[in-house]
Amino acid sequence: MQGSPFQGFEFEAYMAIKAKKINKILDEAIPLRHPLKINEAMRYSLLAGGKRVRPILCIASCELVGGDESLAMPVACAIEMIHTASLIHDDLPCMDNDDLRRGKPTNHKVFGESTAVLAGDALLSLAFEYIACNANNVSPDHLVRVFAELSSAIGSKGLVAGQIMDIVSEGKVVSLKELEYIHVHKTAKLLEACVVCGVIIGGGDDNDIEKVRIYARCIGLLFQVVDDILDVTKSSMELGKTAGKDLVSNKATYPKVMGIDEAKNFAYHLMNKAVQQLACFDTAKAAPLYHLAYYIANRQN
Repeated sequence: MQGSPFQGFEFEAYMAIKAKKINKILDEAIPLRHPLKINEAMRYSLLAGGKRVRPILCIASCELVGGDESLAMPVACAIEMIHTASLIHDDLPCMDNDDLRRGKPTNHKVFGESTAVLAGDALLSLAFEYIACNANNVSPDHLVRVFAELSSAIGSKGLVAGQIMDIVSEGKVVSLKELEYIHVHKTAKLLEACVVCGVIIGGGDDNDIEKVRIYARCIGLLFQVVDDILDVTKSSMELGKTAGKDLVSNKATYPKVMGIDEAKNFAYHLMNKAVQQLACFDTAKAAPLYHLAYYIANRQN
């Protein structure tokens, strides 16, 4: 980042401050009440840690176009609920069959499969309820656009499409184009929704939305390329989840399709393309998004 116009921005402090606020709201959003087991299961995964990249993307994008954090916070926290629901379901034996998430036993390992399914369902529905009940200062027109963007991102045009193609592609020879389809839908679509919703709430125009959408698609693919590289270069302890699972399940990955050196080059290209989308915005306001792209490219777990 030497020589960058974004030097001097205290990224770690920014992330810590935002995450602390988000965690407090998430904790308050699901009190321990009857029926206790389902609320315990929801809280277990929602409050299990994580860097809160998705809600922070939403807030940073709102601030990028001059909006206030308080406007974006309900939607940002709802996005973390949606993301957590997807992780609970993704870890199930019928899906990725994983035992570890964020360094802890996965939800179904602690509460059982049936409760894990219901916890994911409950978090997904709570997300939309939470926006409807708490985004009081966002205009109805903007809220309708937010609901449409989020619904599209997680349904059969988005995350679900990526997930099903990932499942049916196991053990098959997958082209680079097919692999990109999987991860644009499975990972990038929700990240697109994060930034697009933030810009909508902050009052940005269609050109702003297009710029951040391209940015998010790039960092979504970047996230997956880096994830695939880490899966074959790091241990389970370092990752906080089971390492080498993609190899065992014979899944298509970027290192498998491209080779690890080309995968690293592709990651560098994606980060640069993402950052280029921020050039037309105020430098100070774009700094968090720049650093988030850099962080995703260089993360170690």
